[in-house]
Amino acid sequence: MFSQTACELSQLNNPYPESDRGQSILYSSFSERPKHLDPAVAYSSDEYGFIGQIYEPPLQYHYLKRPYQLQPLTATQMPNVRYLNSQGQPLPETASEQEIAYSEYVIDIKPGIRYQPHPAFSQDAQGQFLYHNLTDEQLANINTLADFSVQQSRELLAEDYVYQIKRLAYPKIQSPIAELMAGYIDGFTEFAQQTASVPIAELKDQKLRGVEALSDYQYRIRIKGKYPQFQYWLAMPFFAPMPWEADVLYAQPGLKNKNITLDWFPVGTGPYWLAENNPNRRMVLAKNPNYHPDFYPSEGDAGDKEAGWLNDAGKPLPFVDQVVYTLEKETIPYWAKFLQGYYDASGIASDSFDQAVQFSGSGDPQLTPLMQEKQIQLQTSVATSVFYMGFNMLDPLVGGDSEQARKLRQAISIAVDYEEFIAIFVNGRGVAAEGALPPGIFGYQDGEAGINPIVYDWKNDRPQRKSIEKAKQLLTEAGYPNGVDPKTGEALLLYFDTTATGADDKALMNWYRKQFEKLGIQLVIRGTDYNRFQEKMRSGAAQIFVWGWNADYPDPENFFFLLYGPNSKVKQGGENAGNYANPEFDSLFEQMRNMDNGPERQIIIDRMQSILRRDAPWLFGYFPKDFALLHSWYKNLKPARMINNRLKYSRIDTGLREQKRREWNHAEFWPLLLGFVVLGVAIYPAIRAYRRRQQGT
Repeated sequence: MFSQTACELSQLNNPYPESDRGQSILYSSFSERPKHLDPAVAYSSDEYGFIGQIYEPPLQYHYLKRPYQLQPLTATQMPNVRYLNSQGQPLPETASEQEIAYSEYVIDIKPGIRYQPHPAFSQDAQGQFLYHNLTDEQLANINTLADFSVQQSRELLAEDYVYQIKRLAYPKIQSPIAELMAGYIDGFTEFAQQTASVPIAELKDQKLRGVEALSDYQYRIRIKGKYPQFQYWLAMPFFAPMPWEADVLYAQPGLKNKNITLDWFPVGTGPYWLAENNPNRRMVLAKNPNYHPDFYPSEGDAGDKEAGWLNDAGKPLPFVDQVVYTLEKETIPYWAKFLQGYYDASGIASDSFDQAVQFSGSGDPQLTPLMQEKQIQLQTSVATSVFYMGFNMLDPLVGGDSEQARKLRQAISIAVDYEEFIAIFVNGRGVAAEGALPPGIFGYQDGEAGINPIVYDWKNDRPQRKSIEKAKQLLTEAGYPNGVDPKTGEALLLYFDTTATGADDKALMNWYRKQFEKLGIQLVIRGTDYNRFQEKMRSGAAQIFVWGWNADYPDPENFFFLLYGPNSKVKQGGENAGNYANPEFDSLFEQMRNMDNGPERQIIIDRMQSILRRDAPWLFGYFPKDFALLHSWYKNLKPARMINNRLKYSRIDTGLREQKRREWNHAEFWPLLLGFVVLGVAIYPAIRAYRRRQQGT
């Protein structure tokens, strides 16, 4: 009895119930409830953190191999792709892009996969749905999904994947990728038009020309032309299956009024289901009792075995029974609980960075002695993202393809020291970019092969930014000696449009000014709200700006299209925010985008990078670096920004976690006892004096 009591008293600050002790539970947090959990609408990392564990598209990324490789998830194999001409007749795989009018993707899914238990599937003995037409009396007793007494399941069918694509086109759902997919999926636009006034309960009966279920376990998607990157979309939640029964259930107004919708209660075939959604307290993912056979990968990259990432090779997934997310709005309480062992992993906020990480003389991040003492692991990885400073190439001063404008942009590229920016403003969590492609994307070249020769020299086996004297020389050649505009005889004025207008942004804006002042250029900051900034970008009124991009999929096309002329934001409303256009680059892009990875594609990519470095439409900025801290009991978390469903691979050594929590949070009672003794000694004279007075009286 004493040992049990002592164990309970050892962690008086434990925020979790005693029933959690020894359970295979992963503990994390959230700062605000995800807005959308409907896979047709969700498109942010906090939303994908949940739905990536619940929904299963046909494909996924191999968890260990880099660069990222697609593999089947619910599909039996990779899609069978065939090409058709304009008459619908098959073409050989060697057909030219001009000959290919359509590409057909035929996908076979595994039989026997079942959805999580859910009231949308529940039927009576006669096969009638129990909850698709709820009465007022039934609704009165339902406040959450758990209040439905009968929760059944059914098998995943190819038609569910077809139905989800119909939902992407359905105007009332307003999917963020509807406009993009309209340019690819055959019949997508016409389907959107014909279903504009159709109730969602009738959506499954509408025909979408380019998408069809060929059998219970096979479906076909026909897209326009040749677009190899479409396979990457098949690994995103947008193309996960959706049972029509869920839409019919959730469409009932009585449930909508109680927030019982897909945005609160998703339904999928994945390893987890959302067992609790209390946005004011916590969200809980629980293991799906119907999850199909799935196994940890048995092979990976070189070094994965030594890193321990193959210790669980071939074992059934998922390892963790439950994932508990607790609401944490402030970073300091979260950080304190992580150090106590009550959260299993943590990012590093700026106010706790120095407590966790220090940099060696060579600039490499290392854990502080406090972190090392706790055997905490530091993981760093470069994200498939880029933040850059862009020039509006339609601007008469900084834009265009004249030699004068080009050398002006090159001079600025040297002067704006992004190594310094990374050190000051992102705690060293970034890598200065020398091209448009981040590490992990095919075509990226490391070392001297990937250097930007306009901005850097290769010295001592590393890139070294050129001197400011070189930048001033380029500026003189551009016609602005010492930064003086010959038209005015004064410092050249350039304009930086930004939404960074808060008090906390003042230091950053001053830093930008100082970078331009190195050249004698005066940078005028034009702060504005986001809507006004967006309008300036659409109209081409901005001159210099900062922008960023997170990869949708790991292919160079997803970065180079940001600089492809026909994607101009002003002219076409596209993602080419700087309106850059170079005929050679555009021609190479059109040639490169549909090629398979290989030496020929690499040669073209290298030439495209060279053109961009010379033209300098961007100051390439930096690739952000993810820093994560993991406790020693957290296993199998290989850095994988592109992978949405990685929770199923995570494993927790619960015994080690309990041991460390006891060590770090052992209750010490002697200070309390000492306090009582000191208090007793302090008040004893007063008690004696009081008794003497009483006796005297």
